Amino acid sequence: MKLERPSADSQLEFVVATEKEFEEILAMSKGIYGGLDYLPSRYHAWIREPNRTVVLAKKNGAVIGLQSVYIIDAGETALVEGLRVAPWERGKGVAGVLQRFCSEMVKEKHPEVKVSRLTRDDKLGPKDFKKYRVIAKQGILLVRFDAQELLSRLDAVVLALAEGGFCPEPSELLLESEVPEVILQESFQREVLPNQTIIQDWQPFKATASNLGLLMKKDLCWVVDQKARPTVATLSTRPFPIPLGEDWFYLNIDAFGRDLAHVKSQLLHHLRLQVPAAQQGKVMCQLFLEPALWLDMATFCQSALGLELAKDYTEQYLLESDI
Repeated sequence: MKLERPSADSQLEFVVATEKEFEEILAMSKGIYGGLDYLPSRYHAWIREPNRTVVLAKKNGAVIGLQSVYIIDAGETALVEGLRVAPWERGKGVAGVLQRFCSEMVKEKHPEVKVSRLTRDDKLGPKDFKKYRVIAKQGILLVRFDAQELLSRLDAVVLALAEGGFCPEPSELLLESEVPEVILQESFQREVLPNQTIIQDWQPFKATASNLGLLMKKDLCWVVDQKARPTVATLSTRPFPIPLGEDWFYLNIDAFGRDLAHVKSQLLHHLRLQVPAAQQGKVMCQLFLEPALWLDMATFCQSALGLELAKDYTEQYLLESDI
């Protein structure tokens, strides 16, 4: 579906994404995030998702840009994600024109939206702080490993940890029916979540019943230290293929809470739950956590679990601006 141009002098045409542009998206996204780009695995679901509009920028009929707008928080927030510009068009202002177009589209189609949110992992500058409010910040720990090799020695690793004095803390996998009663606890939102926000694999959601409905469609694994009044909670996704190479998978784990022993224990829980789905492939695992825990968790992953650190410390910023 063709969309209106933002200005008469624009060389760009804006359309709603469809299946037929997928190959162009793949070409445009090549090399994004060092081969960790999630877009190829999500594109088909995104273009069918209610309350989401995936906008493509075209020049002379060819796709040169993409941005997604997802209406969340019961219609109050526009989540902006997936910004891409073709390598041969970068530095020409395409991103800015595309962003302005999407902003105007939200104002026109969703007048009830109050704020725009996005997540970034690059260093923020003075202009960013003028444009956005920082709502939350998480450290990013990226490790890689061979799935089959890790599974073959995981029991021995846990045994060695116990012999060294570390015994995994209790952790409980929530049933789907248990998620709302645990996550919507006021104490959990106030004491555990960063600024009362569930940041799930780059997507920030206020901890509300309507947003839980969206998250429950993602087949997530929710783990807590205790159901009555959790102090640490972690979410993980099923591993999915990434463009890094043949048989490479991405595993995302989001951790909320400050207790190091519980975060370590729940990491082990998620590895047991999710790594078998990667079969005989290799895994890039991205763990988002309290920044103060990053160094200890990096040491634990390398020294205790034998995982390879793929990247030094980086941060995930949750940003917000008024519409």
